[in-house]
Amino acid sequence: MTTVAVADVLHANEVPVDDIVVRRLLGEQFPEWATLPLERVATPGSDHVLYRLGRDLVVRLPRKEGVDPQIDKERTWLPRLAPLVSCALPTPVAKGTPSRMYPFAWSVYTWLDGDNPPEGIAASELARDLARFVTTLQSVDIPGGPAPGSENFGRGEPLARRDAATRAAIAQLASELDPRAVTAAWEHALGTPVWEGRPVWLHGDLTTENILVRHGRLAAVLDFGCLGVGDPACDLMVAWSLMTAEDRKVFRAEVGADEETWARGRGWALSTALIALPYYGETHRPRAANARYRIAEILGELNAEAR
Repeated sequence: MTTVAVADVLHANEVPVDDIVVRRLLGEQFPEWATLPLERVATPGSDHVLYRLGRDLVVRLPRKEGVDPQIDKERTWLPRLAPLVSCALPTPVAKGTPSRMYPFAWSVYTWLDGDNPPEGIAASELARDLARFVTTLQSVDIPGGPAPGSENFGRGEPLARRDAATRAAIAQLASELDPRAVTAAWEHALGTPVWEGRPVWLHGDLTTENILVRHGRLAAVLDFGCLGVGDPACDLMVAWSLMTAEDRKVFRAEVGADEETWARGRGWALSTALIALPYYGETHRPRAANARYRIAEILGELNAEAR
């Protein structure tokens, strides 16, 4: 897993966690692991603090309130989805409970080796691998999956429900971006018809932070906190958060996205980037840099299509 430098505190309501807290939690609830080597991971994610535990495990602790319900969702669905998709997924091993020293449920998972891929590097095989992951996940036929809602930040819902938050972010970024160009790009996505097909399984946050590669190929997909069923366009956002223009052509051909689904996917990539940029601009610079990459790729693609 690639390590990156981000601020120790990312959210105003964050609960501090350190080695002592993790050791005590393990000693109280899982004493069989309490003496294993413990090392904090400089993860690019923002919802959890991670500690590698021994060689084969990782401890994930929510940074703030409202994240820990994701644990039960992952414990329910990941073991059922893992045999059906095209790469490795984290395996839930144990669930910890809140204590006087830490107020949230927390979890232990298997450790997965790999690195987060950098954006903008030509990698057609990785584009094919990601397309295969998206299509195998979408083809899963397991009923009863979680619908879009506050627990998964609305991933898979109609884009129009993100309109107010996206326009507010554009206003915040008026001195950094061209608001007319960005607004036109957003309205282009909003103008596409709403998905009326069968809701499909989606990861919901398929960005460079949640992808692990080894030797240039997809090794694993992490962090299924935004897992749900809904509009398949949501998982196409990876095309703009990671790929070059040429690799996007490969990815699109492999997933078989029609014009409307592709346009909504571009809207998802744009909206999530715009909202992330002012929030993480100073505290999580790699995420802010990726948001800028997404926005630039989308505006460039739309300009090319208009020629």
